[in-house]
Amino acid sequence: MAEVDTSAANVANNALQALPFGQIIGGPLKACIDAQTEAALSTWNYINNVGIQKNEDDVPTAVYVKFCYRSNGRYCSLSIPLLTLVPIPYIAIKDIDIAFKANISAASSVAETKSESLSVGFGMKTKAGFHMGVASASMEMNVNVSSKKDSTATRDSKYSVEYTMDVAVKAGQEDMPAGMLKVLELLNNSIDTVDTNGELSISASSVSLVDGKASVFVIYKNPDGIYEPKKITAPSGATKEEKGNGAMLTFATAGSYEVTISGNKELKEKIEVK
Repeated sequence: MAEVDTSAANVANNALQALPFGQIIGGPLKACIDAQTEAALSTWNYINNVGIQKNEDDVPTAVYVKFCYRSNGRYCSLSIPLLTLVPIPYIAIKDIDIAFKANISAASSVAETKSESLSVGFGMKTKAGFHMGVASASMEMNVNVSSKKDSTATRDSKYSVEYTMDVAVKAGQEDMPAGMLKVLELLNNSIDTVDTNGELSISASSVSLVDGKASVFVIYKNPDGIYEPKKITAPSGATKEEKGNGAMLTFATAGSYEVTISGNKELKEKIEVK
C-alpha cells in the first residue's frame, strides 16, 4: 500500500509557526500608542501656543479675549480667557480591532500502479510407429514462457500560505483631564466686566474721626480688570498703606478730600472727614 507523502503538510506547518505574530499584532498596537502620544503633544502645543503667552516679565499668562459693549448707558470691557471659548483638541483612541486570518493549505498524494503477469506454455507431441521392420518415430515439443511487469508511481505535493489582517481604529474627542477641568473652572471664574476707564471704589464717602483718626479703604481696578493699589494717590494730609488688592487711607484732620488715580484724570472720588 502506498504511503502518503507528508512533506507538504510539514512545510505548511512550519510556515504557520514562522508567521510573525509579534509584528502582526504588536505593530498596530505600537502604531496606536505612537499616534496617541502625538495627539497628546498636539494638545499641549495647542494650549501652549494658542491659550498662553508670556507677559513683559516673561511669565506665562493666559490669553484673554477683550471686547467692549454697552451696559446701563456706559461702555464696559469684558475679558474672557481664550481657552474657555475654543474647543481644546483631546483626540484619543477608544477602540482597536485587529482581525487576523491565516489560510494554510497542504496536499499530498501518491498514486502507484503495479502490474505483473506470467504465462507459461508447454506442449509436447510424440509419434512412434513401426512399419515392416522399419521403425519410424516423431516427437514435437512446444514450450512458451512470458513475463510482464508494469509499475507506475505518481507523487503530488502542494501547499500554500496566505494571511490577511484588518485593523480598525476608532478615535474621538476624549473627556478633559481633571486638571484641565479645574483650570477651565478657574478661568471661567476670572471672567470679569470692567468699565473702559477702569473702576475706583471707596469703602465710605463720609467718615468721622475717632481718637483723631479716620480710615477709608480704596480699591482701583484698571481697564484690564487688574487691581493696582500702587496707582491710588493719597490726597494731601492722608497716609497710604497698601493692603491686598487696595490701599488704606488714613486721615488725621477733618475736611474734604479727593482720591485720584495716577495717570487717569477721569477717575475721582470725594471723601468727607468729620
